[in-house]
Amino acid sequence: MKSTKRPQVLLLHGVGLDRTMWDPLRELLVHDSNAIDLPGHGAQPPLRSAQGLKSLAEDVLERFETVEPVHLVGFSLGALIAQHIARFAPERVLTLSAINSVCQRTEEEAASVEQRLATAGVNFAQGVDRAIERWFPAGETQVDQQIIKGIRTTMSGNDLESYLHAYAVFAHGDREISGELAQIKAPTLAITGEQDPGSTPQMSRRLADAVPNSRLRIIEGARHMLPVENPAALAFELNSFFSDIEGEHA
Repeated sequence: MKSTKRPQVLLLHGVGLDRTMWDPLRELLVHDSNAIDLPGHGAQPPLRSAQGLKSLAEDVLERFETVEPVHLVGFSLGALIAQHIARFAPERVLTLSAINSVCQRTEEEAASVEQRLATAGVNFAQGVDRAIERWFPAGETQVDQQIIKGIRTTMSGNDLESYLHAYAVFAHGDREISGELAQIKAPTLAITGEQDPGSTPQMSRRLADAVPNSRLRIIEGARHMLPVENPAALAFELNSFFSDIEGEHA
């Protein structure tokens, strides 16, 4: 008899954040989920040397709670790490969901993220302020101010050296994985916000075009912090995606 236990959902957050960013989404998921802190974030030791997607992905893999394949969900930097895991440890991944992921940045897009990295190194507090304003524009955002305050506190509490090492992977990781995307075998969902200025709809389209078995979803009106800004819409798409794929494997 086949087990009726649903596969676990494993959630990987973005740079400068921690596992708690997933709290609004987790209560809406049909499956059991596990959110872990990325290397250098949250309760994990700070990063003290330059990193790449490979080193971050290997660290995350060592902390999987289960040997069974998971629904692997990554946001922003976490999405790049998830892509690397799906490519090089395919036996651990049932599905891949890349939320607000960058992909194959143009020269202009690459220059923009390099500038943000430089700003963080010179004036970290200003970099945090600018990130919050990009994600939650004053006078426009509908996200509760207490949630925004909590995210600002998490961002501001980062160890600077560790943050810069992680942000460098975010800035350059799309180039590291770009040539491998066509080899990802897991069913893949690429999803972003219609108004995300950094992980744009065009980037998710590039990702969906590059990964063979993929689907694309753009959430109307949403910006970069989709799991926080509209967790209900994201949960609907994820639950539907997981159900579709599990139905195919039944």
